[in-house]
Amino acid sequence: MNKIETDFLIIGAGIIGLMSGKILRDKFPRKKISILEKEPDVAYHASGRNSGVLHAGFYYSSDSLKARFCRDGNLFWRTFCEEKGLKIRKTGKVVVARDESDLESLYELEKRGKDNGVEVYVISEKELREIEPQARTYKYALWSPTTATIDPVEVCKFLKKELIQKDIHFYFNTPYEKKLADNVILGGENIFEAKRIINSAGLYADKIAKDFGYSLNYTILPFKGRYIECSKNRSCREVIRTNIYPVPDLKMPFLGVHWTIKVDGTVKIGPTAFPALWRENYNGFKNFQVNELLDIIKWNVKLFKKDSSNFRSLAAEELKKINKNFILSKAQEMVKKCVDISLCKKWGKPGIRAQLVDKKKFQLEMDFVVEADKNSVHILNAVSPAFTAAYPFCNWVVENYIT
Repeated sequence: MNKIETDFLIIGAGIIGLMSGKILRDKFPRKKISILEKEPDVAYHASGRNSGVLHAGFYYSSDSLKARFCRDGNLFWRTFCEEKGLKIRKTGKVVVARDESDLESLYELEKRGKDNGVEVYVISEKELREIEPQARTYKYALWSPTTATIDPVEVCKFLKKELIQKDIHFYFNTPYEKKLADNVILGGENIFEAKRIINSAGLYADKIAKDFGYSLNYTILPFKGRYIECSKNRSCREVIRTNIYPVPDLKMPFLGVHWTIKVDGTVKIGPTAFPALWRENYNGFKNFQVNELLDIIKWNVKLFKKDSSNFRSLAAEELKKINKNFILSKAQEMVKKCVDISLCKKWGKPGIRAQLVDKKKFQLEMDFVVEADKNSVHILNAVSPAFTAAYPFCNWVVENYIT
């Protein structure tokens, strides 16, 4: 068994782990940095299975970390992708209202955007027709010109190549096994000794944190997200210009069924957001874990009973999305009849959201959550817009918990 000594050991090669490595290298050019990853490459989970949307930053209240980092992250990625020659599609986004009851939330989104320094505008139906002729709204809509889409896998693989060139060592096919001492872990068949450990393990961040005495009040519940992709032959991709979203329930962490244009121009409808049965419940029974299934059932039942996060209404709405026709009907409400939604048939690659739950308050955590001491840092809740916010968020983590 090999013993590997390093200054910084990052667990997880998703976007948070990769960006943490980038920032640490910039700040500590002579330190040894290692990244541990159980998969054979980067971005195997949420970082490579998300929509690729660069959010503008108007969904989040100004006192949240998400608001603090989303706007700056959007600007960072737009500049980064252009400078590095990576694909980016500057689609913008419209948020449409279904009826009178949505208008108050629509104006609240505008207020949040302005409070956060985000370029966002309430527009009329006439103005909406000029931006996105196929979208439908009730009286008013919200226009976000800085929303864009990128290819998250392409970005992560570019970062991996860049970090390798900067002498950061990757250990793939090397899962975290257990903690041996404050600064020592068993990873695969190697013993890693680090001056500081950064846990950015996504779906398993809470379990690793518990080995270090953290995440005692939290657990992660996985939510599966799936999109329906439109046919590439004479489909809605030829008539939809921009991303089309509904006004969301601002008390919930999910944004509802929407239309998204991928960086290659493919149109997607979704996503679902219903509880996964185990943490890596992507397809069939692969990676099935009975202990995870039992724990997930237990916490879903508890949240349903307590309903402190309006969990019952969330569960009821999401269960309807098991039916593909329900998703398509919700999408049809946002566009004109001439959009041939029948061409949207194929399920895309599923992703799983690692949603942190506060076990004492019985509620879903809406913001980023980090716990740390002098030996280790644990990034427990890095959900959407974590990809967009990755650079400023990881920079904040390094400045506040490492330097």
